[in-house]
Amino acid sequence: MDREKARKRAEELVSKMTLEEMASQLKFDADAIDRLGIPEYNWWSEALHGVARAGTATVFPQAIGMAATFDTELLKEAGDCIAEEGRAKYNEFTKYGDRDIYKGLTFWSPNVNIFRDPRWGRGHETYGEDPYLTSRLGVEFVKGMQGDGEYLKVAACAKHFAVHSGPEEKRHFFDAVASKKDLEETYLPAFEACVKEADVEAVMGAYNRTNGEPCCANKPLMQDVLRGKWGFQGHYVSDCWAIRDFHESHHVTETAEESVKLALETGCDLNCGCTYARILNAYDKGLIDEKYIKESCIRLFTTRYLLGMFDETEFDKIPLDVVESKEHIALALKAADKSIVLLKNDGLLPLKKEEIKTISVIGPNADSRAALIGNYHGTSSRYITVLEGIQDYVGDDVRVLYAEGCHLYHDNLQPLSKQGVPDGFAEVHSVMDHSDVVVLVVGLDETLEGEQGDTGNSDASGDKRDLSFPEAQQRLIDYVFENSTKPVIFVNMTGSAMDLRKADEKAAAVVQAWYPGARGGKEVARILFGEVSPSGKLPVTFYQSTEDLPDFEDYSMKNRTYRYYTGEALYPFGYGLTYGACAAKGLNVEKKIDENGEFDGALVSVEVENTGKATEDVLQIYIKAEDDEWAILNPALCGFQRVSLSEKEKKTVEISVRKRAFTTVDEEGERALRGKKFKIYAGFSQPDARSEKLTGVKCQETEVEI
Repeated sequence: MDREKARKRAEELVSKMTLEEMASQLKFDADAIDRLGIPEYNWWSEALHGVARAGTATVFPQAIGMAATFDTELLKEAGDCIAEEGRAKYNEFTKYGDRDIYKGLTFWSPNVNIFRDPRWGRGHETYGEDPYLTSRLGVEFVKGMQGDGEYLKVAACAKHFAVHSGPEEKRHFFDAVASKKDLEETYLPAFEACVKEADVEAVMGAYNRTNGEPCCANKPLMQDVLRGKWGFQGHYVSDCWAIRDFHESHHVTETAEESVKLALETGCDLNCGCTYARILNAYDKGLIDEKYIKESCIRLFTTRYLLGMFDETEFDKIPLDVVESKEHIALALKAADKSIVLLKNDGLLPLKKEEIKTISVIGPNADSRAALIGNYHGTSSRYITVLEGIQDYVGDDVRVLYAEGCHLYHDNLQPLSKQGVPDGFAEVHSVMDHSDVVVLVVGLDETLEGEQGDTGNSDASGDKRDLSFPEAQQRLIDYVFENSTKPVIFVNMTGSAMDLRKADEKAAAVVQAWYPGARGGKEVARILFGEVSPSGKLPVTFYQSTEDLPDFEDYSMKNRTYRYYTGEALYPFGYGLTYGACAAKGLNVEKKIDENGEFDGALVSVEVENTGKATEDVLQIYIKAEDDEWAILNPALCGFQRVSLSEKEKKTVEISVRKRAFTTVDEEGERALRGKKFKIYAGFSQPDARSEKLTGVKCQETEVEI
C-alpha cells in the first residue's frame, strides 16, 4: 500500500474520532476505540540486534559488532530476520490478546548516532564513528526490516535525532552545541540517508537539547531539515519521558501543558512517556489547536495502515517456528564471525589443536552470558560463552582449565599469601603453570557501559570515566602478564575502545570480540583455532588514552574520530588483521558523467591479491580533497566492500564512489562540490602511518582531477 492511500484511509478513520479519542492515540500505550474497531496498541518495541525484551529471539552481535563486519548485505539480512521474528511473535501475541509493551510492530531501531567519543556508554548501540559507514549500514538494516512488499514488514525508527552521544548522566538537561558544519558533515548524514534512501517510517528525538532547543521540539532539526529539506513523511516519536524534561529539566517551559504545546506544534507525534496525557488539559486552556492533535493522529494511523494492521496481509501467516530457526541462528553466528577483530598476532594464532595438551581460560568474561549480549537484547534459548566455545571446540582432545580470576568490577582480592601470591590469584597462577597457552578474557558488559538508569554498577551513569579496565581487572591483567610463562591470548569483550597498550605490548595475540551475540563464544573459539579467518574491522578508533581528546561534553569534531584526529591511534579505524595476507596492488579511477554531462562520482577499480591463507577481508576506499579549505582534515571513508580471497588468489574489485564524497561543507553548513584535485586511496585499512606499520602494507593512492 502506498503512503498516499494509507494516509487517505487514516484521514477517513480519524475524522470519525472525538478529540478525546484522537488524544488517546498519541501516547505510546494507545487506548482501544471499540466503537471504531481499533484495538489498543503499544508502540514501544525494540530490535537493536534482534527482537528485544519480548521473550525468545535470535540474538545477533551488538550493533557495534555488526558495524565491524563492514557488510551491508549482512545488515539487510539481519534486518529481515528480525522483522520475520517480530511478525511471528506479534501474530502469536495478538492471537492470545496480548498487546502489551515490546510486542508490537513498531521497532525503535536502529541507533544511527555517531560514536564521537569512546567514553559514551551507549556507543555500542551504534554503527561506530564514521557517518558514511553508519549511513550505509543503517540504510540496509532499515530496508531489511521494512521490506519492499505491499505492506511494511515492520516499521523501523532512526534514533536519536540528531546530536546525541553523551554524557548519559546529563542527558536530561544537557545542551549539545554543534556547529552548522559539524551537523551537516558528521551528525546528520546517517539520518538523511535513512530518510531519503530507506524511507524509514519513524524518527525518534533525543533527550538533550541541540543548540538550545530540545530535540523533541527542535524547529531547525524537525521542521526545517527533517520534514522540510529531506521530505520526511513518517511519524516522529519522543524518547521516553523526554517531553517531561522540557519543564522539569531543560526549563524551556513551565508546565506539562506548555510542553505538550511545544512538542505537538513542532511535530512530535507520539509521546513515549506521560506528558501527552495532558493534551486535553492544554486544549481546554486554549494552548493547543485541534489541528495539531489531528495531524499527529493521522500520521500515526498512516503507519498502522502501512503495516496492514487493519487488513489481511502475507505476514499474518508467518509462524512462530521462524523464531530462532536454524537459518536465523546460522546468520547470527556468521555475523559474529565477521565482527571479531584481530588486533595483534605474533604468529601464535591460529592455534593448532594437535599441538596443545592443556589450555587455560581466565577472566571474568570468560564464562559470562552478560558479556555475550550487550544491551537491548532478547532472550536466547541457548548461550555459548567463550569458555564453553573453547571446551566444545577441543572436546576431549585438549584439557581446558578455568579460573575466573576476579569479578567484573569488584576488587575481591585478599591480602598476599605467604608465597607472595594474592589468594584470589592462586588458582590463576596454578592453571597458567599447567597450561600450554593462556586465554585471558576481560572487558565490560551492560552493567558497566550502557544507558543512564540501566547500568547499576557504573559510577558514570553508563559512561566511562576513561579507557581503563575496572581496577580488579587491571590487577588481574597485570598479574597474568607478569607471571605467565606461557603465551597469552588477550580477548577483550567490550562495546567500545579500551586502553589496550599493555595487551599490545605483552600479549602474543589481541582479539576484540565485542558483545558477539548469544552463541558468540562458539565463533571466538573457531577463530582462535583457525576454522575461520578473522575479518572484522574497527568501526571506531582505539586511542592510546583519553588524555589528548577534547572534553567529553564538547561536541565540536576537532580532534575527534579518525577523520579529525591529529595524534597516533593505538589501533586505527578500519584496522583488523586476518590469517591471510591481502593487499591492493593496483588502483584505477574512472570519472562518471551523468546524462547532463556533469561529474557524477567515480568508479574505482582495485587489483587485490592474497598471498596468505584463504580469508575474507574488507577493501576500503578513502578520499581527501587537496585544494579546498573546507576539506575534512584526514582522508575519509567513501567506499568499502567485503572480498573473499582464496590462497594466492588475485581479482579485480570495483567500488562506486558517490559524487557526495567529493563535496565539502563550509561553516554555514552548505555542502557543495568545490575542489578540483583529490587523492583516492585503496587498501585493507585506512591510509595512515599507524595502520601501515601494524599491517606492513601501504595503501595504493592516486590523484584525480575533476
